[in-house]
Amino acid sequence: MAKSKAKKAAQVPALRWNWDFGVDLDDADTRRLLALLGALVDTAALGDAAAAAGISYRAAWGLLRLCQQRLGVDLVVMERGRGTRLTPFGESVVEMDAAARLALAEVHGVWERRMCELVSPRRESAVLQPLRLYAGHDLALADWAEHGRQVPLAIAWHGSEEALAALGRGECDLAGFHVPEHWTGAQLAAWLGCWLKPKLHVCLPVVRRQQGLIVARGNPLKLRAAGDIAARGARMVNRQRGSVTRRLIDQLLAQSGADVAAIDGYAHEEFTHDAVAATVAGGSADVGFGIMAAAARFDLDFVPLVQERYGFALRHALLESEALQTLLRRLAGRTFRQRLAALPGYELLKPAAPGAWEDFLA
Repeated sequence: MAKSKAKKAAQVPALRWNWDFGVDLDDADTRRLLALLGALVDTAALGDAAAAAGISYRAAWGLLRLCQQRLGVDLVVMERGRGTRLTPFGESVVEMDAAARLALAEVHGVWERRMCELVSPRRESAVLQPLRLYAGHDLALADWAEHGRQVPLAIAWHGSEEALAALGRGECDLAGFHVPEHWTGAQLAAWLGCWLKPKLHVCLPVVRRQQGLIVARGNPLKLRAAGDIAARGARMVNRQRGSVTRRLIDQLLAQSGADVAAIDGYAHEEFTHDAVAATVAGGSADVGFGIMAAAARFDLDFVPLVQERYGFALRHALLESEALQTLLRRLAGRTFRQRLAALPGYELLKPAAPGAWEDFLA
């Protein structure tokens, strides 16, 4: 802890207090002179002392000669075989410099502490670390993170269930997930309860989006429902197990009575909506399940089936953090709204503070 505080304090620039000799030395750099004289206390090699003062040997000798002329007294003496050493007057100047710095530190220390107090919060805010977000894939979020300015998120794409499990284990700050809007509050609570605790975690709805069938232009197989996939022998591209979209696909197929083992491509899994749409656009599949924006991006047709909500789960303890407040401000900002409006099938939900699980579907 002490090491951390020391490192933090070192990051705050200290104020620098200077004094002069009280005599006219024209344009002589007395700051360099004092550093040079101080270095000569420890070494008789003028070249080494000059390097310690940050100047060349030639500049050091020129500075000493100029100041000695202006002061009318020698600061150093150079002797063959003994190098350069301070005169009694030079030693007195070094002692005076040390005493002056101590006095300045005592007098002005209060102002330096005041400066640190002013700078520290701003410095911490400026280097605010992004929140770690594990999230089920979403085009709006991916687009914003790629093109938005100063998006305070470090995103790793996982299935919604994997993301929620990671949040429950404390491996991330936020979990991005989506659920159908036709779910009841009890269904949502039971599902979230597999990984989270209602007293420790809250939810924040962000957008509404359309999920459905992604098909080729013109929908040549006339697919209108999940049951049509098996009934019409369509080749399918699926989503990965552990994603909410995969759970939704399986529910819709089960409700239709389809035999998934008979569906060509049911075992072909992709991890994003874009990958599903690209597979259909490339002709390797006739149908996939995903969001409207992915279909539009690849100039494909879309059959809406389910309206759902996408948002975040997070620890209650994170609510007052500057990192989360920054994220909420960004989500309510113009950039996110503008980029969301350009994506078909999305609707920005009314801004709300993170709340209880049942409020996610309200």
